[in-house]
Amino acid sequence: MDIKTASALSRLRLVSAPEAVSFLLLLVCSVLKRTTDFNAVPVMGAIHGLLFVLYVLFWLDAWNRTKWDLKTAALYFVLSVLPFGGFYAERKLKREAESAVMASRARREGVVGA
Repeated sequence: MDIKTASALSRLRLVSAPEAVSFLLLLVCSVLKRTTDFNAVPVMGAIHGLLFVLYVLFWLDAWNRTKWDLKTAALYFVLSVLPFGGFYAERKLKREAESAVMASRARREGVVGA
């Protein structure tokens, strides 16, 4: 894995958890808007919208660089629209990046023919 691919995965991982948190907060704000006089939906909507756009851009970049198959790319996109999906995506991306780093080190040291 080259440095640009690792950076793309890192960026996607970095934005996935905040995007999930903003989605959950937006859901809470939507409920509060309908049950109380508290209305933070415009602010949370803008924050979540920005984070979602960043997630999609970083997802496209990661898909392009890692050459994921359609199933893997679709999984990461679907996780972005599920309330707790961003947390799962973050953990999965962390594992994927760690295994790629280990494989790269093993190839460099000649331990395996990976």
